[in-house]
Amino acid sequence: MKVQKFIQQHMTELTWASGILIALAFIGRLTNLHWLDLSGMIIASIIGFVPVAIHAYQALKVKQVSIDLLVTIAVVGAFIIGEYDESAMVTFLFALGSLLEKKTLEKTRSSIRSLTQMAPTTALTADGEEIDIDEVDIDDELLVKTGAQVPVDGVVYQGSGYVNEASITGESREVKKNVGEKVFAGSILSNGTLYVRAEKVGEDTTFGKIIELVEEAQDTKSPAEKFIDRFARYYTPAVLLLAILVFVMTRDLELAITILVLGCPGALVIGAPVSNVAGIGNGAKNGVLIKGGDVMNTFSHVNTLLFDKTGTLTKGTTEVVTVKDYGATPALINQVATIEAESDHPLASAIVRYQKGFTSVAVASPNVIKGQGIEAGDLLIGNQKLLAHHGITLTKSQAQDLAAIQAQGASTVLVADSQLRLIYGITDEVRPGVKEALAQLKKQGIQQMVMLTGDNQLTAEAVAQQLGIDTVYANLMPEEKAAIVKKLQDEGKTLAFIGDGVNDSPSLALANIGIAMGSGTDVAVETSDVVLMKSSFDELVHAYGLTKKTVSNMRQNIVIAVAVVLFLLLGLILGGVTMASGMFVHEASILVVIANGMRLIHYHSQK
Repeated sequence: MKVQKFIQQHMTELTWASGILIALAFIGRLTNLHWLDLSGMIIASIIGFVPVAIHAYQALKVKQVSIDLLVTIAVVGAFIIGEYDESAMVTFLFALGSLLEKKTLEKTRSSIRSLTQMAPTTALTADGEEIDIDEVDIDDELLVKTGAQVPVDGVVYQGSGYVNEASITGESREVKKNVGEKVFAGSILSNGTLYVRAEKVGEDTTFGKIIELVEEAQDTKSPAEKFIDRFARYYTPAVLLLAILVFVMTRDLELAITILVLGCPGALVIGAPVSNVAGIGNGAKNGVLIKGGDVMNTFSHVNTLLFDKTGTLTKGTTEVVTVKDYGATPALINQVATIEAESDHPLASAIVRYQKGFTSVAVASPNVIKGQGIEAGDLLIGNQKLLAHHGITLTKSQAQDLAAIQAQGASTVLVADSQLRLIYGITDEVRPGVKEALAQLKKQGIQQMVMLTGDNQLTAEAVAQQLGIDTVYANLMPEEKAAIVKKLQDEGKTLAFIGDGVNDSPSLALANIGIAMGSGTDVAVETSDVVLMKSSFDELVHAYGLTKKTVSNMRQNIVIAVAVVLFLLLGLILGGVTMASGMFVHEASILVVIANGMRLIHYHSQK
């Protein structure tokens, strides 16, 4: 164990030592110092052989025939026939390839490492005492000074300031925070002083979940990687059998050993993981959390996008623009505002802002009816479906008023007791750049775009027409959204659903790919496969393009790797390829697939 630990810790030094010894051996050969030539090659072979043999032994212990076993047998065979040059070059190039693979994977994980290093380690109590972050509990009151990190997810209960939330949203701009507003762990207070009450601590914070999600994603294998694992399980014994058959038929031990070495699918094994990790790392750096290789592969095949409307296609920052009053009393308006103040729905928030001077009053216990609204005693607040369910019909003029408001693209909230008393017309601004982003997604290969919303048909169609969305399903309850998702899947479509609320969670989970806006609820973010941290459609364009590029990159690496192995084996049969020259080409192919995979680190979607 000690030897193994030492080798793992000093693999870089051992690789370079082997390379230096080979260089010295060549110098000895040029200067006729045969002892230097021979000893340099033998010692270099032994240094390179030990770690490979250990890895091969470990694999055999768990009943796996690894590539390291091929190299181990090949080096032993080269020693037997006295080909020390071959054994030294083989072990050095194999070790160099492993070292470069390790360094490359470390580089592609740099975005995650930098996130981890940004995680807060200490916090200040409200009294100014510094404590370890692990000592902070929910509801603890903390002080954040100018230039310091916010240590927890929480709410500001005193003070104000400008916070840079780039570590959370990826967008480097300062956001003003006042009393009652939420702040996130890992963000930086650029100016001001905040007193924060902790709501989430440690790994439960948004920042902690980002790190956890991406680390899990990079360890999740893509279908290509799973295929390669299965392929290697059968391929390695097949190469061993081929080498034995060649030796039995030709009695040429050197040829058999060369087949073992050149048959190692090194580039095939490293090609897909490099692409997968680099793609996920690129996404994390650009505010897109892609939860694993399976997600990467499936998303690249998506041909139909489904959208929620409020909070997804629109900002969710709603304002009341029209009110139709049919005999509402001040008491009823106070009741409505009191009930809506308890909801975080964008439409409810708009009504509360509009009735900002209301007096809070005692109300009957509210009962939320999904997809319809709220009932509190005799008071109904919701859509036309809610009123119809309670036997309340609209007069002809009221129905005309409702249709006129909806035709302007406004969402509507109806208030009734025994009859209709109020219609609120509420508009929600479309997110900037959505129309252009959707056009770009169609260019990238999306065939159909569908809106699924609980809002009314006229409002939904007005937004869809503005954005160029193909199909609209409106007045939907959550289970109806999920049913449409299932119906489209049964038609053979590969779907991605983009949403932000709790009511979107069933559809997010059921779709082939669920995409959550980072500003959405915890349930939506947890249920989804992809998270857009800035809630930006530019991120959606980047994510879709990135998955297509990553899967294409994996395929390129597999083709390169297989082509090189076939070329080398053909070269052996026809002559002209030696163990050393073949190993050089073999290791060069590993460098090629690594370099190809690393191109994904710098990928940016075309505008």
